[in-house]
Amino acid sequence: MSQKNIPPLLASYLASLAARPIYTKAVTSGSLLFVQEVLANHLAGVQLRSGKASPVYTRALSAAKIDLRAFKLAIYGFLVGGPLSHVLVSALQKAFEGKDTPLYKILFLIANNVLVAPVQTAVYLASVAVIDGAKTPSAMLRVITSRILKVLRVTWVASPFAVLIAQRFLPMEYWVVWYNLVSFTLGLVANVTAKAAKQKALAAQDKKKDEKDSAARRN
Repeated sequence: MSQKNIPPLLASYLASLAARPIYTKAVTSGSLLFVQEVLANHLAGVQLRSGKASPVYTRALSAAKIDLRAFKLAIYGFLVGGPLSHVLVSALQKAFEGKDTPLYKILFLIANNVLVAPVQTAVYLASVAVIDGAKTPSAMLRVITSRILKVLRVTWVASPFAVLIAQRFLPMEYWVVWYNLVSFTLGLVANVTAKAAKQKALAAQDKKKDEKDSAARRN
């Protein structure tokens, strides 16, 4: 695809990515995680409550389902997720620099899934554990060990298909957008599923409490 056929917004993004890769990836990661969290709140039907005496901006944020967790995830993406992704992927690309045969492309994909993905996933899960209230290394480790294989299995299945689709059907200029879209979608599905399960558990807990209170009043 010639440069003139690239949409202006994409061209600007690619230029920024080339000129300031770490900063651009940091902003991208933080922005996508923020949007993903807010969208997941909407799709999972999360209720964010604020009192009538709360400031107007607090009530507006609650109505938009924008919570503190969304801002914390955005900070993680900007300070940790984006820069870490750049460092790890750049190191892997440097190791395979000049090797463009089909065999090396396969080896690159395997190395990415076996070396890069586990590190990124472990750091993400540890950070999410802290965001969700974990205060000790052992608590963070429990979150990592309980969830990392589930996340990696999805990555290992989706990654080859994402690469295949990109290489077969998409111009190279669109690859970065495509991979971000795939990552965003997978994360969104996982987030919505987790939130929906939590909402269901809370509803069941509230129902059980109401039934217990009703029984106590009858007695």
